[in-house]
Amino acid sequence: MFCRSVYSSRDTFGRMTQTPPTLPKPRRWLLAVDPRVYHWDTLFVKGKEMWRHAGSRPDAARQIKQVHKGDRTLCYHGKPEHSLYALAEVTRDPYPDPEDADNKKSVMDLRAIERLPRVVTLAELRENKLLRKVKFLKNTRLTICPLTDEEYAEILRMAGIVASPGIPLP
Repeated sequence: MFCRSVYSSRDTFGRMTQTPPTLPKPRRWLLAVDPRVYHWDTLFVKGKEMWRHAGSRPDAARQIKQVHKGDRTLCYHGKPEHSLYALAEVTRDPYPDPEDADNKKSVMDLRAIERLPRVVTLAELRENKLLRKVKFLKNTRLTICPLTDEEYAEILRMAGIVASPGIPLP
């Protein structure tokens, strides 16, 4: 039985060619932690670190499995600050937590990009009508929350980061 690769196609001369698989488009995430347990400054001091603060709730486990290398994250501090603090990039797909004997928790590696020029408070996020569908704003107990490109851009705008022509947002 003849089976063609899903990445095969014919060029203009009718020859079979292999096209590389397309990488998924980078996604945007909001990662939330309690600064008394983990402060985002730790990531900036180390530059790159394994992030294991997603928790063990089923919703967090589902979300972390959707994260990929190259995704961007907005870093949020919970009590007492309740504000977005920094930007980071996922440098490794999620993998089992080496310190979890049950292999139920996943972790990912993050690289610090930059602190936000202006922190954005939870109250400001909730007041913005463009962000009303962000799940985190309805349930601040979430530790990881997906963001659309529009929501991500709006939050960066609120923090003082604006896109320039030809220069994409971080």
